[in-house]
Amino acid sequence: MPRLAFAQSFWDGYDTLEKPVRAGVRKAMAKFQAMSAAELNADKGLHLESVENARDKRMRTIRVTDFWRGVVLAPDDGSDVFLLVNVLPHDDAYTWAAKRLYSANSATRALEVRDAVALDELTPLYENAARSAPRLLFEHVSDGALRELGIDDQVLRAARSLADKAQLEAFSTLLPEDQLEVLQYLAEGFGPEEVYRDVVAVRRPADAPAEPVEDLATVIANTPARIRLVTGPRELEEALEKPFAAWRIFLHPSQRRVAYRTSYGGPVQVTGGPGTGKTVAALHRVKHLLGRSDDSRVLLTTYTNALAAGLRDMLGLLLDEDETLLARVDVTTVDAYANGVVRAASATAPKPVGDREQRQLWEKVVKQLDLPFTARFLAQEYRHVVLAQDLRDLDAYLAASRRGRGTGLGPARRREVWGGVERFERLLRDRGETTHLAVCARAAGLLADGPAPYAHVVVDEAQDLHPAQWRVLRAAAAPGPDDLFLTGDPHQRIYDSRVSLGSLGIATAGRSFRLRVNYRSTEEILAWSARLLAPVTVDALDGEGTDSLAGYRSLLHGGRPQARGYATRQEETEALVDRVRQLLDEGLAPHEIGVCARFNLSLDSAEDKLKAAGIPVLRVKGQTAQHAEGVRLATMHAMKGLEFRAVSVLGVGEGTVPFAREITPLEADALQHEADLLRERCLLFVACTRAREALSVTWSGAASPFLAHVA
Repeated sequence: MPRLAFAQSFWDGYDTLEKPVRAGVRKAMAKFQAMSAAELNADKGLHLESVENARDKRMRTIRVTDFWRGVVLAPDDGSDVFLLVNVLPHDDAYTWAAKRLYSANSATRALEVRDAVALDELTPLYENAARSAPRLLFEHVSDGALRELGIDDQVLRAARSLADKAQLEAFSTLLPEDQLEVLQYLAEGFGPEEVYRDVVAVRRPADAPAEPVEDLATVIANTPARIRLVTGPRELEEALEKPFAAWRIFLHPSQRRVAYRTSYGGPVQVTGGPGTGKTVAALHRVKHLLGRSDDSRVLLTTYTNALAAGLRDMLGLLLDEDETLLARVDVTTVDAYANGVVRAASATAPKPVGDREQRQLWEKVVKQLDLPFTARFLAQEYRHVVLAQDLRDLDAYLAASRRGRGTGLGPARRREVWGGVERFERLLRDRGETTHLAVCARAAGLLADGPAPYAHVVVDEAQDLHPAQWRVLRAAAAPGPDDLFLTGDPHQRIYDSRVSLGSLGIATAGRSFRLRVNYRSTEEILAWSARLLAPVTVDALDGEGTDSLAGYRSLLHGGRPQARGYATRQEETEALVDRVRQLLDEGLAPHEIGVCARFNLSLDSAEDKLKAAGIPVLRVKGQTAQHAEGVRLATMHAMKGLEFRAVSVLGVGEGTVPFAREITPLEADALQHEADLLRERCLLFVACTRAREALSVTWSGAASPFLAHVA
């Protein structure tokens, strides 16, 4: 009986197929799996047909619907594994299949594909240009070294024609996966020995034969990162009903270079815009670190409970739910970890309170002491100066730098502030309460007094962590090789945190990497969203200098985002219902559509209208089941870490985005005013970049001033 495998190229396009086509795929694959090899070759229903003039003679097509065909790689060696590689309209399927050539990489032993026809057409053009080039990209690497790294004759010829990295990028969609990655590493300055160690050796199976084999079943088994073999009807139905999850942990070349470096001499910083795979790189780094020893423990941490739950799920997927490996990794938020440390040391640890309760206490402090400051100013001073620098007494505060604060304070004023700090902390103690950041300060002290509990700490969404939280992480692993691995994007900083990692003993100089290729959103969505941040300067993740989205790009293309205003909120909400109906009619599942707004109040109205129209909805509060039925409704803050095929952002109007009450008046503190505006701008950027294929931004009345630079 034939066995069926699915290539990553199939899953990349499966989600975008309309419902009738997906149903046709399910029906055809179920029929395919139920047949014997003889029945398959004789069957007239599936129409397993050869492809005329194909570069790969194993190429076949099968009938999915009247107008759609599946492209299949069939065995010619007596094995029984067939590989579904794509589903396309009839004519496109034959054109696509005729150009592709599948082969086993001589070094990694994995199956890879190239556009052989385009390579043959393009290479001579570059060879002509190469004759006048002052230098060539790979002139320092011998043919023998390239062949040992798996470069075959066709790719070798193309590589020898390249003058720079831009030309390699032009070839990138044509070249086989593993060979492209080898060339990208070499182009970045890595030596052949390093590339063999970090690319070839990592991907080559431990039990690979001494010589390459072309047996399709064996080669497919050697390619688990890009191919899924389905073993029975139940697994087939589950895989096709629920989109394949491998994309969530698939590592692209630019990410692999960072995640699987054998060892680093100290803390590592990985930055990049939305969709560049920072989280995936962090997860693979955890896997790599676990494989370095049999007993080392890893702390994998992030900012919110929802993000931590997502990391837990993805890590289980990556590690194949290996309980032995998973038991060596603690996945939690920094605050939860710090709280656990404190509670382990004291059975009567005070309870942390939220932002709302803290604001109320600061207001009480101002009234009780008749201070000449607002509650907001005192809360910010406490967060950005006192807690950030771990100041414990008045003398320390009098001597402290207040860099980043726009209101000057002389010694007398500082004494008044410190009196407010002492009263605030006393009020908390009297109530048996504390703050999360105070818990972190306590935990950092406790950890510093004993042996570090972890060999490695891996941090995701690092841009939102406060210095007090960083002190916990610094104390959780002893300084040394591979101690801290940090990923984040300062353009997605949606909480008011400012940090200089170097001042906290976390120096990443010489170990900083930037990912610039977006693998999630279309170039049109990416460029539109990036213009939201064009007027501003963003501080770097480590607090040293600035960061930029220059060179940030996507490999995907689609429609242009839609931005439109309405006269009233009711009209805006009614238009949302029409838009969601259209997306559902186009074949999107409800859970593939996200709707967000700055406040829950706007979502309440949207929820009522969508339900009245018979459209299922689901409010996102914390971790939500990935495939539970319903259009997702979430606040902009709750959208962090999520993604959808289509996103509608509501209520992007003046006074709401930015939210006027969250902005410090310019005359009160100019620097804090700008920081508040930037935080709100980044929040809108995060919301918009959750969209993979379609983005709509709407408002009623006057538009947000942030949109002035976008349209």
